[in-house]
Amino acid sequence: MIRRAEDLNRRCQRNSELTHTNFLSPAERAELEAWARHMPDCRVRFFGGDEDCERTLAFFLPDWMEEDSAELSEYLRAMAITAYFGTPAHRDYLGALLGMGIDRQWLGDIRVIGNEASIFCLPSVLRHLLSIEKVGRCGVKTRELALSQVPAPERRVKEKRFSVQSMRLDAVLAGLFDLSRSEAARQIRAGLVTVNYLDCQKCDLPISEGDILALRGKGKAKVTGTGGESRKGRLFIYGEVLL
Repeated sequence: MIRRAEDLNRRCQRNSELTHTNFLSPAERAELEAWARHMPDCRVRFFGGDEDCERTLAFFLPDWMEEDSAELSEYLRAMAITAYFGTPAHRDYLGALLGMGIDRQWLGDIRVIGNEASIFCLPSVLRHLLSIEKVGRCGVKTRELALSQVPAPERRVKEKRFSVQSMRLDAVLAGLFDLSRSEAARQIRAGLVTVNYLDCQKCDLPISEGDILALRGKGKAKVTGTGGESRKGRLFIYGEVLL
């Protein structure tokens, strides 16, 4: 992926034209962001259809192009799939689309609300995707959507407030997922934890506001803020756990 990004960045600079990757997973995006920070001639912007997207394209911008003026929406498309006599889950839609010979990197976020799914994709595969007739055991009907018509994702969150002696990964993970400190450390050392979508096995990694922690089998949480101290001098942490 990094080699591909290097090629796209060089082409962008050499030809003074916008270039882009296929859809990146959150972990791939985090890796690419870390690489780009050490590339002074690299101007990259991530966009997947709207600001709520987890899967995004990486766009490499030439010197003459202002970030705010870049029309990135022309490089993406969206569609809706309506299911009849059933409510397929995310995995059903993904499985059906991949079964059409579509590569995962050509598909962006898949948002399921009731019996309808909204899907971001590359323009080159839209026509093929619109031909799908069945998802799981359900017959379906498709239509193209404007990007602005794609509904925002449904998210249920549980607010968390707890205190820690220090902003170490094991302490914050324990508070977010209701674990003991020793159990949190065990999960980290077992390789079951990611920080900002990157694998991490360092129990003492410093955690900051805005960081996203995921624990396999438990879900994902975000540190939304810090502030104030308990009578024993412990720091209060605020977070959201995605349900």
